Amino acid sequence: MNTDVQPPIAKKIPYKLEKHNDVRIDNYYWLNQREDPEVVAYLEKENEYYQKMTAHTKKLQEDLFQEMKSRIKEDDTSVPYFYNGYYYITRFETGKDYPIYARKKGSLDAQEEIMFDCNEMAKGHSYFNLNGISVSEDNEWCSFGVDTVSRRQYTIKVKNLKTGEILPEAIENATGSTAWASDNKTFFYTKKDPQTLRSDKIYKHILGTEPAKDELVFHEKDDTFYTFVYKEKSKKYLVIGSTSTLTSEYQVLEANDPSGKFRVFQKRVRGVEYSISHFGDSFYILTNKDKATNFKLMKTPEKATISEHWVDLIPHRKEVLLEGIDIFKDYLVVEERSNGLNKIQIRPWSGEEPYYLPFESETYTAYTTTNPDFDTELLRFAYQSLATPSSVIDFNMRTKEKTVLKEQEVLGGKFDKNNYQEERIWATAEDGTKVPVSLVYRKGVQKDGKNPLLQYAYGSYGSSMDPWFSTTRLSLLDRGFIFAIAHIRGGEDLGRDWYEDGKLLKKKNTFTDFIDCSEYLIKEGYTSREHLYAEGGSAGGLLMGAVANMAPELYHGIIAQVPFVDVVTTMLDDSIPLTTGEYDEWGNPNDKEYYDYMLSYSPYDNVKAQDYPNMYISTGLHDSQVQYWEPAKWVAKLRDMKTDKNLLFLDTNMDAGHGGASGRFEALKELAKEFAFLLDLEKIKE
Repeated sequence: MNTDVQPPIAKKIPYKLEKHNDVRIDNYYWLNQREDPEVVAYLEKENEYYQKMTAHTKKLQEDLFQEMKSRIKEDDTSVPYFYNGYYYITRFETGKDYPIYARKKGSLDAQEEIMFDCNEMAKGHSYFNLNGISVSEDNEWCSFGVDTVSRRQYTIKVKNLKTGEILPEAIENATGSTAWASDNKTFFYTKKDPQTLRSDKIYKHILGTEPAKDELVFHEKDDTFYTFVYKEKSKKYLVIGSTSTLTSEYQVLEANDPSGKFRVFQKRVRGVEYSISHFGDSFYILTNKDKATNFKLMKTPEKATISEHWVDLIPHRKEVLLEGIDIFKDYLVVEERSNGLNKIQIRPWSGEEPYYLPFESETYTAYTTTNPDFDTELLRFAYQSLATPSSVIDFNMRTKEKTVLKEQEVLGGKFDKNNYQEERIWATAEDGTKVPVSLVYRKGVQKDGKNPLLQYAYGSYGSSMDPWFSTTRLSLLDRGFIFAIAHIRGGEDLGRDWYEDGKLLKKKNTFTDFIDCSEYLIKEGYTSREHLYAEGGSAGGLLMGAVANMAPELYHGIIAQVPFVDVVTTMLDDSIPLTTGEYDEWGNPNDKEYYDYMLSYSPYDNVKAQDYPNMYISTGLHDSQVQYWEPAKWVAKLRDMKTDKNLLFLDTNMDAGHGGASGRFEALKELAKEFAFLLDLEKIKE
C-alpha cells in the first residue's frame, strides 16, 4: 500500500444554516454545485487518491471481475410468459451488456420478432436504460421509455411493431411507463416535476399528435404524494394512483372510454392505505382501514366503490402481514408474511379448503411473478435462498404439481449448494426485542471468532430484506467470509409494527438493532471486531454513517454505497428530488421536535474527533435519489476530524446515478472494487 500518497483536503468555506434558533456551520456546503469546475476537480482528486491507494489491488479486482463474470450465463433467456396471444421473452447474448426484448406469436416455435435490442440502442451512450415496455391490445403498437443520463427521467417513444418504425413524437421527462386505452391509439402517461423529479402529472396522448398538445388529465398538487397510471389485469379499467408514505387514493376509468373522466374510487383519508384489483363485477381492496395495521382484504361492487360498501374477505390478523394478492378465475392467491418468512396461500373460490405452498428452509424468499392471465390453473412463482439459486416454478393449483421451468445456472463448474450452510439466528436488541439474522457460509467454518463476516442491512421505508441468492457473493464465501443479513426494524420483515418501530421518532432503533446484531455475532464466535465488516446503500448508507459514529470500534471496515448522510440539510431543502415525499419516513424538520431528533443521529452532523473504521464510500455524480454531495461532504468532514490512520476512500462514478453503471458487466466492476477493499483488509491476496 502506498503510504506516501496524501489524501485531498477540501477547502473550508463556512456556511451558516439556521433553523429553530439553532445555528449549524457547514464548511463543505460549497460542494453541492454540480457544474462548478472546482467541485468536479475535488471529486476527481478523491478518485485519483483512491486509485493510487488501491493500485496494488488492481490485479485482484480484475481477477474478481473475471471470476464473477465467469459464473454468469452470458447467453441467458428468461422464462417466456404468454400474454394476449404472444409469448414474451427477454434474452442476453454472449459478450453483450444489455437485454434483447422479443416475442413469438401463438407458439414458442413461431418466428422470433425482436422488439428492442438494447445493445444497438445503447451505442454512443455511457449509460442506457429502457423501461415501461407496453403493448397495445391489438398487439400493433409498443410504447417504451429511455434514460441515457441515469436521472430516472425517461423519454417515451412509440414503435410500430408491424413495420418497425419509431414514431417521431417523443415525450420528455416522464417515468417511462404508460397505460393503453382499448382503442389502440390513446395512452396515458406520467410526467415529473423537472426540479424535484416528483411524478406529479398524468397526461393523455393520442398517436400521431404533437406531445406538446397532450391533455393534462390529473395534477397531483400535494407535494408529499406521487402519482402513476396503469391498466387492470382484467383490461376493463385504467387506474390513476396517488400515494404517499402513509396514504393512498385511486381513480378509475373504463378502458374503452378514453375520452371519459376518471372517477375517484375512494378519496384519500390520511393514514389509510389501499390498493385495488378488479375481477368480475367487483374490486378487491388490500387496505389498513379500521386500524388493520397488518392489512386485510376487502371486496366491493365495481359500481359502488366508496369505503362504506367495502366488506371484509380476509380479516386483519395481528401476527400476519398481508402483502399482496393475485387473482385467477378459480383461485385467489395471497402473499403474506409471518415470523419473518414469506408464505403463499391458495384459496379456491369454490370454498374448498385453502392451503399453503410448502417451503422447507428458514432463509428463503418466495414470491409470485408474472401472472397476466386469469383463466389458468397455473401459478408462476419464484424461489431462492441464501444458498439456493433462484428458480421460476409453475405450480398447478388444482393438482398441486410443481414444474421448475428454470433454475439460475451458476457456471464455472465449482458451485454445489451442499457446500454451504444457511441458518437463521435471533439477536436480542437493547430493549429486549428479538431481531432475526440470516447467515450463509461454507460448511466447516469454525465459530472461533477468526472469520471475516460481512453484515448487511437496509432498515427503512418498510422495505423487507429477504434472503436472496447471489453468484457474486460466492467470491467472498469461497474465501472464508460469512455473509449476514440483519433484519432490523425500519423494514417490514416482521410485519407492519416492525416498520413503525424504526421510523420517525423511533428511527434510532434501526441503528441500535444493527449494532446489537453485530455484538451478538461477535459474542457467538462467528467473528470478532478485527474481522467484522458492515455494508449498506442509500438509506442503508445512512445506517452505515450512524453506526460509524455510534460504535466505530466494532467494525474493521465499512462500505457505504450512495449514502444518505446529510439528513437534516436535505430534508430542509424541498427543491431536492424526493424530499417532501419523505416527511412521513423521517419527519419534517420544519417541526422542532423532528429537527432535534434528526440532528441527534444525522451522520454528517455527528462526525466527531474519534477513530473510525476503514471506509469505502461510493456515489454517482448524476444520482437523483441521494445527491453526490452528501457522501462528498461527509468524506471531507471525516478527513478533517478523524483521529486514526485507517483508509477512507470516496469513489465517484462520474457517468452514473443511483443504481450505478447500467451494463450488466460494468456493475460487476463496481462490486469487484468493494470485494477487493474487504479482501485487502483481510490480507487475502487472491
